[in-house]
Amino acid sequence: NAAAKKFLQSAPKIENFFLSDAFLVQFLKATLPSKVHEAILPDLINFGHRAATDILENGRDAELNPPKLMTHDAWGRRINRLETSQGWQAMHKVSAEEGLVAIPYERKYEEWSRIYQIAKLCVFHSSSAFFTCPIAMTDGAAKIIELAKSREAYMQSAFSHLTSRDAGQFWTSGQWMTEKRGGSDVAGGTETIAVKQADGRYRLYGDKWFTSAADSNMTFTLARVADNDGNVQVVSISSETGGISLFFLETRNPDGELNNIDVNRLKNKLGTRQLATAELTLNGSIAEKVSDSGRGVFGITPMLNITRIHNAIFSIGAMRRMVILAQEYASQRATFGKLLQNHPLHAQTLSRLEAETRGAVILTMEVGRLLGLEECGKATEIDSQLLRLLIPVTKLYTAKQATHITSEGLECFGGQGYIEDTGIPTIYRDAQVLPIWEGTTNILSLDVLRSIFKSKGKVLQAFVSTVKERIDAATAKKENLKAVATKVRDATDGLERFIQDASKRHEDFLEVAARDFAYSLARTFMGCLLVEHAGRHESGKIDKFIAERFCDIDITPALTLLNSGCYNKESVDLFKESIRVP
Repeated sequence: NAAAKKFLQSAPKIENFFLSDAFLVQFLKATLPSKVHEAILPDLINFGHRAATDILENGRDAELNPPKLMTHDAWGRRINRLETSQGWQAMHKVSAEEGLVAIPYERKYEEWSRIYQIAKLCVFHSSSAFFTCPIAMTDGAAKIIELAKSREAYMQSAFSHLTSRDAGQFWTSGQWMTEKRGGSDVAGGTETIAVKQADGRYRLYGDKWFTSAADSNMTFTLARVADNDGNVQVVSISSETGGISLFFLETRNPDGELNNIDVNRLKNKLGTRQLATAELTLNGSIAEKVSDSGRGVFGITPMLNITRIHNAIFSIGAMRRMVILAQEYASQRATFGKLLQNHPLHAQTLSRLEAETRGAVILTMEVGRLLGLEECGKATEIDSQLLRLLIPVTKLYTAKQATHITSEGLECFGGQGYIEDTGIPTIYRDAQVLPIWEGTTNILSLDVLRSIFKSKGKVLQAFVSTVKERIDAATAKKENLKAVATKVRDATDGLERFIQDASKRHEDFLEVAARDFAYSLARTFMGCLLVEHAGRHESGKIDKFIAERFCDIDITPALTLLNSGCYNKESVDLFKESIRVP
């Protein structure tokens, strides 16, 4: 009958989120030592299936049932009860049993352990209800403790919990930095005070404005040491540290009650609604000081480096998921007499998204490789310098890519991409936090410049030498890569001159160019890595094509805009004038 013939569009269906990512599968096989690859492949395949089945179902449950806060009971007693969904609680168990934090600390696969972890997290992210956020902070907390080499029992116990594969023992950690004065200016914005007690511990008093994963078991946080009258002790280290110190605290006391913490409210956010982000008041929370006085910013930096790398993992996870779904949809959605994938313009659109996401994946994996080398004591001086530069570059650029790619990917579904029931808007919405969390684009762009000048140019020298060495090796294997390799080499030379000539220009030159310069570093290094990948004997014509198409887009916007006069003194003055409120 007529009703039976009505058209119903099939949803994109992926049975395994690892195997469906052909580039990730190919990259790992080409990059990892064969013994490592053979050992971890079954786990990745199994995890990819879980990410498409039970993990995805639990993630959807967490999205549909966001956390709730009950501040008081019926009789007015403060109870600070945070309720999370079964789906969210299931992610805690998955994270422990799958070793999502444990893998890089077990180091079973030595320096390759980080790439193994990144591959799993990339597959996990968009199924996980953003449980990757507490995973990131937990990894960062474990890194602080590992580097501190503390013999304190509470630190050793915490490390054991943070890296446990036993769901009953596994802890997650917070990272309580932001206060009401806000954001990236931690040194200037921290008002929380710490008062020393007779037993050597401290009590913390103050407000924390953004505390993601408020259900965590512990946290590292920042405060200013004060006396019993509340007078802050002046510790002059540098203007960047602000005299603040780093503290460790467990969120609950042995009796299970919160550690003198009031949960005032949960943030009503654009995205990451599955994740409890709270405003907290510390009313004498018991804590241990774990840095030298006034060196809290230095103490928490290892955590920031780890969480910035994780931010890039979130970005590639969101991008790959959106692009894979769009590609699958294009293979079964027919319009105007043929499948979407057979329309040249749509194929071009998806191919461009593929090129961008490949660049992001290969850059993030490179950062993971360098981190793995450093953690295993195998990093050269060039490796370490390169890692220092690439962490902020990778975080800031992949985050900007993610907001664009998830938007373009959503559009590939037409109106269905805008419908909440599909789950597609969640990927797009959650991606919007990525350029904000762990340092905005501008803040990190300035950090890139700071790394260059603090290292006296060594990080840039490492960048330049690495790019040239790798593209030369690729063209030695495959001469047909010379044209695209020349683009990358010329870009690298241009960026080196850009910094060398900066001293000849006006005082605001580098600041106004900082964002475009960071973008240029990211795109140039991505281009280098894509050329290197195309040069492998396992790679084929598609890998060469992707590298060429990626480099067709301007990979050095800083040089292009320099030549157009965008950074001259007159332009800087006009930038300021153009935004003044009448």
